[in-house]
Amino acid sequence: MKRNPGECEAVNFTQSRVKERIRFYFGDQFIPEASTFKYLGIIIGSDLNWADHVNYTLRKARKALHFIMRTLKKGNNNTKRLAYMAVVRPVLEYGAFSWGPYTEVQVSALNRVQKRAPTFVHNMSRIHAKVM
Repeated sequence: MKRNPGECEAVNFTQSRVKERIRFYFGDQFIPEASTFKYLGIIIGSDLNWADHVNYTLRKARKALHFIMRTLKKGNNNTKRLAYMAVVRPVLEYGAFSWGPYTEVQVSALNRVQKRAPTFVHNMSRIHAKVM
C-alpha cells in the first residue's frame, strides 16, 4: 500500500499543559502536525476533547432539521416525524458511544436541537411546547 506523505498529518495525543514539539517524518519528508483530525466521521482532538466534534454535529443536525422544516412545512405529522427520525436523529446519534457529551453545556446544546423537532412535528408554537 502506498502512502502520499503530502496528504498526511501527524497528531500527538497528550493532555499535558506543556506540549513538547515532536517532528514527524515519513521517509525523508516532514509531516506537518495537526491539532484535530477526522476519522470515520468523528473529529478527534489532540487533547482528547470532543468540543469540536459536538459543535460539528450540532451544526450538521441544525442544518438537516431546518432543511426538513423548510421542505415539509405543510406535510402531515407522520411524514415530519419519519423525516426527523431518518435524517436528523442519525446525525445526533452517530458514534455517540465514543464521543458522548460529558459537559452540561454540550448536553443542553444537543437537547435544544432535539426539543425543536416535536414542536415542528406537532405544529406547536415554542410557548405551547414549553407548557407540555
